[in-house]
Amino acid sequence: MLDHVPYLPYVLSAFIGIGLAAATGFRVFLPMFFVSLASYFQWIPMSEQFEWLAGLPTLITTGIATVAEILAYYIPFIDHLLDTISIPMATVAGSILFASQFADLGTFPQWALALIAGGGTAATISSGFAGIRAASTATTGGLGNSVVGTTETAGAGIMSVLAMAAPIIAAVFAIIILILVIVFGRKAWKKFRAHKDTP
Repeated sequence: MLDHVPYLPYVLSAFIGIGLAAATGFRVFLPMFFVSLASYFQWIPMSEQFEWLAGLPTLITTGIATVAEILAYYIPFIDHLLDTISIPMATVAGSILFASQFADLGTFPQWALALIAGGGTAATISSGFAGIRAASTATTGGLGNSVVGTTETAGAGIMSVLAMAAPIIAAVFAIIILILVIVFGRKAWKKFRAHKDTP
C-alpha cells in the first residue's frame, strides 16, 4: 500500500537525513562513522556521488575521530575548545549526511535542502548543547560536564541507529529534540551570561 504513496522515497530520505543531521548535532563523527560502517558492509545503499563514505579510509578515519572526539569531551577546557568549532563542523557534517540521501534530486535542490534542513538541524542542536555545557561549567565548576558529554554521545548513537533502522521515529525524535534544545539551550545561555555578569 505504501508503494503507491506519492514521493514516498523522498519523504523517507528526508526522515533519514533529518535523523542523521540531528545525530551530528550531538557528536560530529559518530554518525558519520555509523553511516560509513553501514555502507561499507552494504547494510544501506550509497549513491555513486557519496561512495567515498563507504570506503575503508573513511571508515578508519571516522572511527579514530569518533573515539578522539568522545574522549576529548571528558577533558576540562578541551571540551570548551571543541564547542567553539563543533557548531560549524556539525553544520557541515549534517549537510553532507542529509545530502547523501538525495543524490538523484539534482545538485542545487540537493544541497539547498541539505544546508537548510540538515545543516540547520545539526547547528541548532550543537549550539543548544554548547549553551547547556557552558551553564553546567558556570554552575557546577565543570563537574556536570561529563553528564552532558555522556548524554550527547548516547544521543548521537541512538539517533544514528534510529535514522537508518526506523527513520519515521528518528524524524519525530529529531523534532522533539530540536524543540527541547531551543527551549533549554536558550535558558542555559541566559543562565551562563547571568553567572558571568555576576561579580
